[in-house]
Amino acid sequence: GLKTLLLNVSRAVTRDVLLTFSPTAGPSRLNTTEKGKAGKIHLPREIFRSLSSQTVRVVVTVLNIQQLGMFQELNQTAQVLDNTVVGITVGESSISGLQDPVQLTFTHGELPQGVTPQCVFWDPSKGRAGGWRSSGCVTQPGDKGTVCSCDHLTFFTLLLNPALDGSTAKAVMAVATAGCGVAMAFSIFTMAFCIFIRCRFRLEETVRINLGLHVNLVGSLFLLNLAFLLNSGLSGRTHPRTCRFLGGLTHYCLLCCFTWMVLEGCQLYLLFVKVLGIYIHHYLAKLCLIGWGFPVLVVAVAGAIGSYGEYSIQTMDHQVIAHLCWITSKHLLVHYITNCGYFGLIFLFNMAVFGVVTQKSCSLQGTGAVQGYHKPWKVALGAAGLFCLLGATWALAFLTYGISSAAVLYLFTILNSLQGIFIFIWLVILYYPKTKETTGSLSYIIRHDKTTTASQ
Repeated sequence: GLKTLLLNVSRAVTRDVLLTFSPTAGPSRLNTTEKGKAGKIHLPREIFRSLSSQTVRVVVTVLNIQQLGMFQELNQTAQVLDNTVVGITVGESSISGLQDPVQLTFTHGELPQGVTPQCVFWDPSKGRAGGWRSSGCVTQPGDKGTVCSCDHLTFFTLLLNPALDGSTAKAVMAVATAGCGVAMAFSIFTMAFCIFIRCRFRLEETVRINLGLHVNLVGSLFLLNLAFLLNSGLSGRTHPRTCRFLGGLTHYCLLCCFTWMVLEGCQLYLLFVKVLGIYIHHYLAKLCLIGWGFPVLVVAVAGAIGSYGEYSIQTMDHQVIAHLCWITSKHLLVHYITNCGYFGLIFLFNMAVFGVVTQKSCSLQGTGAVQGYHKPWKVALGAAGLFCLLGATWALAFLTYGISSAAVLYLFTILNSLQGIFIFIWLVILYYPKTKETTGSLSYIIRHDKTTTASQ
């Protein structure tokens, strides 16, 4: 369980020191004929030039922590690669802050889907008994190995952050299925409410456009939840062509949701920032062309290169725990660009708009111009509804990786199930006319803002 290599190296070293290590064979000098089966250690010349003694002792220790019972972090869910920890010391002094980092190459085969490698070192000061940290280390994953570049010397390893286990995956899928049902029900309520308001009351054109936008956004949410239910219910038992169709349909509905979210943000920007001169001929029809048409182009291109098919979620021992018709693992770049990258830009823009709208609303409330939102619970619900309208809850998807992924997945699933509820409540508070006065409505705020801007 413990293997050590000791080397005496001169301070006047003229080249980097290269070593190999293996969980079975232990550390040794680098063999130029090595085909890459063992891990590699690269010690830069900077380490030796900074030492005062003429010769130093390099100690490389390879530990099997399963046999020794060491380096066990409390509540650790990630797995240590091959149960191997590599310790490196040079001389008797502590070495840190290196400009040219130490590089450790941990060799491994193809990792299971959903497993994220992370370079870490042991910090005895973390918690009560010590723990793993990643500060000062950069992880460079590859197909046959992962390179760890660290600016100090200590005990290192490669953590494999776990994919979901079977029980967690089933629980998350159950919550997601129930959440989809709730979201679909409130999507229907919201669309019916918006259509009722448009048909029952005489409203300004701006408000009618806003209601039309809300109907399209909620409609896209309804279709996305429906596509997910079809996907989770039929995947794994369908023909490959049907699975490709389901994957493309789910991707299309997701992109429609994102596009309508950014269109909502653009509309709020025009109303609260531009204020004047936003009258466009057939404005809502043109927005529909963008909201429903642009995702068609993206899905068509992705489908043309064969991006859709069966996607399997696996545990670390390659046990399949879920099947989905989605973007295949061979085309994950399509997912990163069309989903992660696209939504990332939308999120940044919509959060900027949310900040502007919140600031304008608070300033109007401070002047007493708007009286309908003076109750704290109305303010809170209004902010939560607008927050969900702009798709902020979807940002949790960026946190569903690593050690805390299970908890974040639950939170992501629950909050996005409640997205339709918050939007419904927000619309009821905002648009339902309790009296003939328009005080407190969005149209009144916009009209007041227009009057103020025109007077300026």
